[in-house]
Amino acid sequence: MNVTVPLIALVIGTFALRIAGPALRTRVTLSPRIDTLTTTAVAVIFVAIVATSTLLIDKNFAGFALPAGVAVAGILAWRKAPFVVIVLAAAATTATLRWFGVP
Repeated sequence: MNVTVPLIALVIGTFALRIAGPALRTRVTLSPRIDTLTTTAVAVIFVAIVATSTLLIDKNFAGFALPAGVAVAGILAWRKAPFVVIVLAAAATTATLRWFGVP
């Protein structure tokens, strides 16, 4: 199956959407209700992605070490720690718990 035509269509569509955003931003106004709804929808989708990535590995429960590492990362991000510190602390927490035998 030739994927060239669908690939070109996706490239053109992506480019058109990326140009349309800034071009239409000044011409189209959203109601405050729609603006609030889109902001809330983004937050809900982000939380759903984080939850499924944290709790599941190959459709099975990931164990307790991985969610603990993500919780540490969340707390440090909330406290506005540097990104490198957040990543290293989350990885260290998960690795330490797994080293002690916590699944």
